[in-house]
Amino acid sequence: MNVVTKSLSADLGNGMYLNPVLRGNYADPSIVRVGTDYYMTHTSYHALPGLIIWHSKDLIHWSPIGAALHENVGDVWAPEFIHYQGLFYIYFPANRTNWVITASSPEGPWSKPVDLKIKGIDPGHLVTPEGERYLVMSGGELVRLADDGLSVIGEPQHVYDGWKYPEDWEVEAYSLEGPKITYRNGYYYLTVAVGGTAGPATGHMVVSSRAVSPFGPWEHSPYNPIVRAASKKDRWWSKGHGTLVDTPEGEWWMVYHAYEKGLHTLGRVTMLEPVEWTPDGWFTIQPDIASHLSIAKPPGAAGPHGWPTEDGLRGGEIGLHWQCSGHLPQKRFHPGADGLVGDGRTEGSPLLYMAGHESYEVQVKVTVQGDAEGRLMLYYNDAHYLGIGASSKGVRHFRSFKNYGAMPCPETPVYLKIRNRENTVSFYFSTDGTAWSKYDKVVEASGLHHNTLGGFLSLRIGLDAAGEGNVTFTDFVYRPL
Repeated sequence: MNVVTKSLSADLGNGMYLNPVLRGNYADPSIVRVGTDYYMTHTSYHALPGLIIWHSKDLIHWSPIGAALHENVGDVWAPEFIHYQGLFYIYFPANRTNWVITASSPEGPWSKPVDLKIKGIDPGHLVTPEGERYLVMSGGELVRLADDGLSVIGEPQHVYDGWKYPEDWEVEAYSLEGPKITYRNGYYYLTVAVGGTAGPATGHMVVSSRAVSPFGPWEHSPYNPIVRAASKKDRWWSKGHGTLVDTPEGEWWMVYHAYEKGLHTLGRVTMLEPVEWTPDGWFTIQPDIASHLSIAKPPGAAGPHGWPTEDGLRGGEIGLHWQCSGHLPQKRFHPGADGLVGDGRTEGSPLLYMAGHESYEVQVKVTVQGDAEGRLMLYYNDAHYLGIGASSKGVRHFRSFKNYGAMPCPETPVYLKIRNRENTVSFYFSTDGTAWSKYDKVVEASGLHHNTLGGFLSLRIGLDAAGEGNVTFTDFVYRPL
């Protein structure tokens, strides 16, 4: 759809990179290497298409290559992405059960979700040297999988009690989550998150334990916590949910998620740090590594990175950089030669694009037909949003709890723009996309995040049509400031 991608990767161009490696609300990263290719997916909540698949050759440049989920099975959390005997699997919890989908290629097509009919969250996959397959769940439960990985055998067993941090540490809750198992040199290494996923900056953390059997007994790492924010003065807060991955050259790395200081509205970004194995058989983050400073890049070829930053929205199909909450975009939005048409008479989610920078501008051209309003917005959920809309009555600012009067504007098409500078949000409109008028309202939006609203979501950019008519969108541009 006339897209342009400007690389906004972590690569500094001098053999170094600067976290995060993936901006936006890409929490609970699960990563798998197949040969010289890395694939990753994340929590996708109610967004569809869901479980976006990312590809990289160097762990720094990540390009979306597909989506594994195209139907609403509930709120999708903390997946496990694996490759076993020529088949890709994604295990994930949603709607108080756990599911599995499979594909012969990460690009798809992916199977329909299969209900495993077991409770628990954050499944981690394990294969023993004898070929037995298991899932380990948050809370320290272990359940046997059938050989094909598509059903469970028996009931979950409690096998693990996690490492305990000192009682005077400031954490949200104990919350043993995100278990991932790595088998190396005769040991099963269990990497988990404790301390709560959000809350205080110092709460979430990555810890490790090991055992010679997946049933334990488990020995806790003397290097715990492996990853944690030392104080709220740090740049990266609530660091947790780590997964280990090795390179073809034998290096080891960890991906995890974190909030940027004071920017919970962006959600949890994906971070990367190098791992070192100690002489006594434990792993730590390499000495002298600081997550807010530049780090030497992993080996591997650079490639494309991230979402398109410009989309003409004319013709073709709706790209993977657009999602809706609870349904596929095609329910309300239809691509055409003249632009992307939104139906204001059909209820449902706005069309959503992932914001990833502390300051940015976003703009779009709207043409309104009938008694409709074309909207450019920042959207957390159906109860919390704000934006600017254009209709035959003019241009107006709106919020989820209040509507404001329209400012006069010639008939559409009209360009709408939102500028977000570190959660201070202002609104603009133009008839030519060059000379802009500012709407007389500015919003302080820093409270629109999980710690106040729940849901672990982020403030996403949205396009929407409301009222009795259609809206045609063209010339979308996202620009970091």
